[in-house]
Amino acid sequence: MELRTLRYFVAVAEELHFGRAAARLHMSQPPLSRAIKQLETEVGAVLFDRSSVGVALTPVGAVLLDEARALLDRADRVRVRVAAAAGATTLTVGVLGDSTDPDASRLADAHHRLHPRVEVRVREADLTDPTCGLRAGLVDVALTRGPFDETGLSVRVLRADPVGALLRADDPLARHGGLKPADLADRRWFLFPEGTDAIWQSYWNGGEPREGPVVRAVQECRQAVLWNGTVGMTLLNHEPGAGLTVVPLIGMEPSRVVVAWNEADRNPLIRSFVRSAIAAYHDD
Repeated sequence: MELRTLRYFVAVAEELHFGRAAARLHMSQPPLSRAIKQLETEVGAVLFDRSSVGVALTPVGAVLLDEARALLDRADRVRVRVAAAAGATTLTVGVLGDSTDPDASRLADAHHRLHPRVEVRVREADLTDPTCGLRAGLVDVALTRGPFDETGLSVRVLRADPVGALLRADDPLARHGGLKPADLADRRWFLFPEGTDAIWQSYWNGGEPREGPVVRAVQECRQAVLWNGTVGMTLLNHEPGAGLTVVPLIGMEPSRVVVAWNEADRNPLIRSFVRSAIAAYHDD
């Protein structure tokens, strides 16, 4: 039973979809299916129930998933210790904007327990770079939000957060229980600077071209609304601050917290960080 095959199995078990798992592993689906069938032959049991409605773990598969994760965690720790012995003892993590996410705090605790001798350097990026310096080579891994251009990157979704419209508390629209982006079509929105990732910019502008003041940071967004009556999108569960309110936006996809890294990077510290992030963000 090879570690590579166990990684294939874990990917399918977490995605519960062979196509998505194959894309995540950067391979085609047929060899992935063959590898899972070979693994089932090795363990002497069916690991997945396959039907027209989807894929589900069998009881045997659920047991193997726990064991496989433990084995892979152990293998990652071995690689990290070897990397540390070779001098690779630093990991630079990019974070976006206000880094007060409680799940991120849980991740930091888990990572420190797992790798107490690894120095983690944190680089906080503003809202103009959703990859937090990843493409520029300033960080090893990014804990950020999508969507953005994922070319050349590996990305895992950790959590989805609903979004709302950020308004002045005395705005007539603030009395509504919910708004659609079309309800704000005639308003000025805060914008990110020219050259900002186009996919990212489009999402935070409700999918439409907008006009309004240029901002770079969360506080600048809030000040643009407070002082000018500008509107924009924000996270529904964020405290907007005095004089501001957030109204749920209907029909908008949630904002997804993701972990991202360069797909060609084989640093074992990154792989371990990603596995810790997935565990921390799903441990609710």
